[in-house]
Amino acid sequence: MRPADTSDLWWRTAVVYCLDIETYQDSDGDGVGDLEGLANRIDYLADLGVTCLWLMPFQPTRDRDDGYDITDFYGVDPRLGDLGHVVELLRIARGRGLRVIVDLVVNHTSDRHPWFVAARRSRTSPYRDYYVWRDQPTRGPKNLVFPGEENSVWEKDERSGQYYLHSFYRHQPDLNLANPAVRAEIARIVGFWLELGVDGFRIDAVPFLIQQPGGPQTADPHDFLRELHRFITRRRGDAALLGEVNLPHQQQLEYFGAKGAELDLQFDFATMQACFLAFVRHDAGPVAAALRARPEIDVSQGWAMFLRNHDELTLDQLSEEERQEVFEELAPDERQRVYGRGIVRRLAPMLRGDPRRLRMAYSLMFALPGTPALFYGEEIGMGEVPGLGDRMAVRAPMQWLPDRTGGFSTAPVSRQRRELAKSGYGPEHVNVHEQQRDPDSLLSFLRMLITRYREAPEIAWGSVAVLDTQDPAVLAHTLSAEGVVFLALHNFGDEPRRVVLSAGDVGGSPLHELVSSSPAVVAENGRFVFDLEAYGFRWLRAVDAG
Repeated sequence: MRPADTSDLWWRTAVVYCLDIETYQDSDGDGVGDLEGLANRIDYLADLGVTCLWLMPFQPTRDRDDGYDITDFYGVDPRLGDLGHVVELLRIARGRGLRVIVDLVVNHTSDRHPWFVAARRSRTSPYRDYYVWRDQPTRGPKNLVFPGEENSVWEKDERSGQYYLHSFYRHQPDLNLANPAVRAEIARIVGFWLELGVDGFRIDAVPFLIQQPGGPQTADPHDFLRELHRFITRRRGDAALLGEVNLPHQQQLEYFGAKGAELDLQFDFATMQACFLAFVRHDAGPVAAALRARPEIDVSQGWAMFLRNHDELTLDQLSEEERQEVFEELAPDERQRVYGRGIVRRLAPMLRGDPRRLRMAYSLMFALPGTPALFYGEEIGMGEVPGLGDRMAVRAPMQWLPDRTGGFSTAPVSRQRRELAKSGYGPEHVNVHEQQRDPDSLLSFLRMLITRYREAPEIAWGSVAVLDTQDPAVLAHTLSAEGVVFLALHNFGDEPRRVVLSAGDVGGSPLHELVSSSPAVVAENGRFVFDLEAYGFRWLRAVDAG
């Protein structure tokens, strides 16, 4: 049920758009995207219907992990701008009704961060205990994040003779959250960005943050999240914490905490992975099962729905057989797979550019209960860049125009830091300029879908029920809130389907179409009959349902 006062829960009905400043828009012709370039594109994002920007790391970095190896938590990578540009971007975004959240990457620092430089200089340094050291590496955990690239979570520091913990890359030493001084530093970092005007944080790899494999264990590792939430609430009551918690639903409950005491919003990895299994099987069953198994959470908490993001498409919650099934269909080339669990492709190429399947997939994402999150370029169907290596393949420059640089930069192609997609997904085929002028484009479809989502708040607030369609290819679910029932039907099959639903299960009659101009649907003899095209979908709504 939707609470009476939702002013502090803006993120429950947000449309989130993730982007990398470095690859979005270059304003000065140096071949690197920057804050000013992004500010110049705020109107585009507002017109698309986005309400919240999620900015990937833009702080100073050695750039050995695409910005996630930070050398100064309080600064800005000089290639991208400065703090003045950040403040100006926040002002412009706020003026267009967009909130801005930023990545909070405090699992680790760069090995060139001043804290670590001081820590390795002497065992008596006050910064030594900012990190986790051992005379001998503990037996046990291998590197779970980057298997094949990193064989251990321990690296020997030749200068001091001790080993330091790194759950990620060896050039990213883990911070020691058991140290109160480190927690105080994180509070200062968070407080700094809140004072500048950000609206919240996306917390990277939360389970590794609070429970480091091989690191010191506190009595209750969730204390840190509760402390962080309390601190942010004191500083700014409506700031949001969005967590990357890739765990089964029941384990994710621990990261919400009681009544919004920890994370406000979590990505729903289990349902996302079920979607891809359903896509390749042409069977709605995996999604139906995921929704039925999803636990109820407090009204102050929410799920973030997504299909692709800036990392690999992880399939680690599927069984080995299921994972291979998805691999064979969506990543037939071994080079498209990483870490034994993921795919480094964007959605459009995986679905073979079929506009019917793409539209059905995005309709499903926006119709599922939660907060939809898009990765930049998804709205135009961008492709990946094969051969860039691991996750960088999906982080190519945004394609604005049908020219050699995609309108991303005025710099020559030879000075572009990132390569553009080629073949049928290059900017001459996929770009914003042409799709803005085509009412039948994917961009126009996504803009419409976002509008309809924002007009139907019951998608975010409603109670979900999965209906029995008697057809394995069709998913039907309702979302009910305050006398309004939203019904969505999605055909995962490549053939037309007819579905019959009881009016009592749907919750009311007539049903008004939301994504088409078809007339209202009226129940006859206590039932509704729906015809769906191959990969077809329908959004319907009953108002003041019984």
